[in-house]
Amino acid sequence: MKFTLALAQFAPRLGDVDANLETMLDFIARARNAHADLVIFPELALTGYYLKDLAPEVAVRPLPGDARFARLLAASRDLDLIVSFVAEDPRYRYSIAAAYLSTERVVHLHRKVYLPTYRLFDDARYFAPGDSFRAFDTRLGRMGLLICEDAWHLSSPYVLWQDGADFLIDVSASPGYGLSTRDETVNAETVKTFLRTYASLLTTFVIFANRVGMEDGIAFWGGSCVLGPDGGTLASAPQFQDAWVVVEIDSDALRRARLGLPTLRDEQRELVRHELGRVAKFALDR
Repeated sequence: MKFTLALAQFAPRLGDVDANLETMLDFIARARNAHADLVIFPELALTGYYLKDLAPEVAVRPLPGDARFARLLAASRDLDLIVSFVAEDPRYRYSIAAAYLSTERVVHLHRKVYLPTYRLFDDARYFAPGDSFRAFDTRLGRMGLLICEDAWHLSSPYVLWQDGADFLIDVSASPGYGLSTRDETVNAETVKTFLRTYASLLTTFVIFANRVGMEDGIAFWGGSCVLGPDGGTLASAPQFQDAWVVVEIDSDALRRARLGLPTLRDEQRELVRHELGRVAKFALDR
């Protein structure tokens, strides 16, 4: 199966949901003209990232009854979307979320599990964590969603891989810090390294959608990319500037990669489950 994927790398305006929504709808219109099947936006594209106490003011409910979210649902009538926003639940808890939308419905909603509180981050002060990683079926294949820090934990892509995800999608608001020997930020180099490792070892497509722009004096580095299940780069965006990336995905690459490197076939899932149970019991007992 082949389909066309579009990545929208841009700089959301902090706290300005209406302006960001219009930008996203413009990108979707461009994607429609390019005959894209799926458009992916970065983490918190609808709101901006360093929201702090603004989070409740910009939150939406991922339901047709929410006027702003309804416009995104309507836009998914003829192409699929992955959008990220602050989600409000019925008990007024707020989480960083990403939703897969198709044919005007929410196919899957993921709430960011790992909320960083180190270096430039303070997510856990303002948001509630998610509590699951679940792969889900779409008309384009079985996918798994990660939100930024989720991908820095080895267990996250592993669980999604074992749950059947052939496409690991990491939507991110990754700010740059430090300078590596390759004239890029330290964390950009780290992210690109572990994403390529996931693609190669798990023989999955890995899709990374990162934002750009400035907030609170911090620059977001972009560098959105699509990696094939052999670890090769299928498409990439530049760093620190708006970009629009369109690439054709050929799902048959999964078959070729897994014939060459049968890690999925040989993985001892029950052994891993048993050993993690043993480690957890040992931690409780000591």
